[in-house]
Amino acid sequence: MTSSPETPSHALSFLSALAVQATPQAKLTPAQQRFNELLARVELLTGHIQRLEAWSDQHRYAHIQALRESVQQAQVHRKNLLFFLHERLQSANLTVQQQRMARGKLRNLLGALAAVSDPQVQALANVYVSDEDTQEAAQEQAEAAQRLREKIEEALGQPIDKPSQYQTPEEMMAAGMRQWQRQQQADEERKAAKRAARKANKKSAAVEKGEISSAMARETDAKSAIRTIFRQLASALHPDREPLESERLRKTGLMSEVNAAYEKNDLTTLLRLQMQVTQVNPQSTARMADDKLQAMSLLLKEQVAALEDDLEQLQSRLSRELCVPVRAEADEAAMTQSLQRIQADQRQNMDSLASDLRRIQNDAEFKRWLKEQWQLAKATSA
Repeated sequence: MTSSPETPSHALSFLSALAVQATPQAKLTPAQQRFNELLARVELLTGHIQRLEAWSDQHRYAHIQALRESVQQAQVHRKNLLFFLHERLQSANLTVQQQRMARGKLRNLLGALAAVSDPQVQALANVYVSDEDTQEAAQEQAEAAQRLREKIEEALGQPIDKPSQYQTPEEMMAAGMRQWQRQQQADEERKAAKRAARKANKKSAAVEKGEISSAMARETDAKSAIRTIFRQLASALHPDREPLESERLRKTGLMSEVNAAYEKNDLTTLLRLQMQVTQVNPQSTARMADDKLQAMSLLLKEQVAALEDDLEQLQSRLSRELCVPVRAEADEAAMTQSLQRIQADQRQNMDSLASDLRRIQNDAEFKRWLKEQWQLAKATSA
């Protein structure tokens, strides 16, 4: 992250203080306006990141723990259902159709328990995954895969490549995802090529107009400005000049922050530390010439790009970990409700399995349950 995690509110209020203020006597120049816009963007992105991290810290552990417990308990119920079905298939007076339905449900349970390292589960898998059952299941899977293929092709707007290679819904879905990702990658490559072409055209035009030298000068000024701030801070924070151990430790900590910010070209953190350490007035930016502000804006533009990347990575990571969409612009209460809903869904799934176990102890209910599960499996694969 590019802002100090130790003083987030101070860092953000400092960003606002850095903005160049217009006066009745003088309006903001384009360079000053651009500088302010980039500062505001840094402030916005930094605030997004800090709010998401704070929200995640508040909910992440309890949410993941709740999901883990529900999933583990659901797996226990699935194992109990598996063993119960096995016993009924050995002893119950079931019709041929009921036996087929029971074996189908049993295979589904074995699939859901495939990741469980349990010798008893593996032993039942060896018993029930016979050639006949495998052929029957494969046919059902192939039919479901073809139905899914039609939906995927409609969504993609193009046929699936080599569809005969995919014989299960999972394989077909994975193939569809790969093809969609290839489409997205191709689109991104086309966009990147267009951006590169536009950039090259702008550069050529700038060369023709003699603007390249001024751009290079601004870049040099930017590097010089950040280097100057770094040297001022390094001089002021040199820990060897302090006789007190506590002060040496404080300055060492601040210097670590300075080094990290300098390495990332984090201008706003360096300016904040400069004000904190040397008591520089933040409104000194108002007295800067436009060419210096333009140089500073180059650094701010790089910082904005880094913050945008940080935010995107944070959103993606939290979305994967929490199993809900996480976006900075979303309402926190709404995201919290999404966490609660997925927890409730997992608890309901766990409770449903437990309820099924209780229900099928009755022979008549067991047979009705088999039929319901068979119909549900058909409807789900349709």
